[in-house]
Amino acid sequence: MPEGCALAFDFGERRIGVAVGESLVGIAHPLCTIDSEITDERFTRIAALIDEWRPQSLVVGLPTHADGTEHEMTRLSRRFANRLKGRFALPVWLVDERHTSLLAESLLSEAGLKGRKQKPVLDQVAAQAILQTWFDMSGESV
Repeated sequence: MPEGCALAFDFGERRIGVAVGESLVGIAHPLCTIDSEITDERFTRIAALIDEWRPQSLVVGLPTHADGTEHEMTRLSRRFANRLKGRFALPVWLVDERHTSLLAESLLSEAGLKGRKQKPVLDQVAAQAILQTWFDMSGESV
């Protein structure tokens, strides 16, 4: 795993959760949610985050079925990861994101956020779980 700042993404067709962390410390933090279906808007926001945080690595959650088989969102997440790599010339890592949404819901519930109150931050907390997973054990590079 490269040293330095990393940004992680929980990719969705409508929302992309973003988390940030430092590999030396190995702790991820939720950062923001990009809420847009327009590709150019999404990548403009991502470019601004990359400019602000200067990450050494990008991490993308790779969704699969519970048994590990791939589905349409797996393909779309791989495509998003490849676009990140092509646009920003940074190393991009894929991390198994099975159960990260459940973990995010659990963490938010423990923090006192339940139901609809979770929605604004759920994706970024899922990205935090993805990044923490990467810190704990490296994923597959794109």
